[in-house]
Amino acid sequence: MPLLFAYGTLQQEHVQLSTFGRLLQGQRDELLGFEQSLVRIEDPQVVATSGETHHANVTFNGRNDSRVGGTLFEITDAELAAADHYEQVAAYKRVAAMLASGKQAWVYVDAGSAPGAS
Repeated sequence: MPLLFAYGTLQQEHVQLSTFGRLLQGQRDELLGFEQSLVRIEDPQVVATSGETHHANVTFNGRNDSRVGGTLFEITDAELAAADHYEQVAAYKRVAAMLASGKQAWVYVDAGSAPGAS
């Protein structure tokens, strides 16, 4: 089953219920080499779901001392596709990233700063 690291709205119970149809059980972890930022959400349906006009985002900086706290979830492939759909409206890109726990997980990052972005 895929691992998903969430640092923003995907940690909220009402967003999980709307996106996955259930509450996720997770554990705290940290994303390495990224710093937190915000992105303005233009899609009214996403704003209605989250209740926020700006969502947390992360920008890759590659620094070993940069960490973003969040929650690691084990989800299904279908739930990963649902998360892709939820995140697509905010210029997020899903990438594999290393966490402080040593686990590798999917994470949604700023598309313009994603490792390997041109």
